[in-house]
Amino acid sequence: QVQLVESGGGLVQPGGSLRLSCASRSIISINAVGWYRQAPGKQRELVAAITSAGRINYADSVKGRFTISRDNAKNTVYLQIDNLKPDDKAVYYCNLIFLGKPQGNWGQGTKVNVSS
Repeated sequence: QVQLVESGGGLVQPGGSLRLSCASRSIISINAVGWYRQAPGKQRELVAAITSAGRINYADSVKGRFTISRDNAKNTVYLQIDNLKPDDKAVYYCNLIFLGKPQGNWGQGTKVNVSS
């Protein structure tokens, strides 16, 4: 089973940027991959997704600030987050997507904290 490992989170001031990475030891170039986040006390939500063909979708709340990309040679999917807001504070996870739903086990995630 494909195991994805998230990294790149941290403490950032409002307006700052982070680049999150989602790495796999297995080939994931044929898979759609999504970045999700779960804020304290809230349900996990999909914020960005990229298909194997490179089609991209974003949640309305992050459009214009989040950029998802993939490097198939490195089996890695990235999430660039710019102009961070306090509402972006959450644990960010990645997962494969199949028929619109997350597939496989969830990893540990990477924590993003936005505070001045």
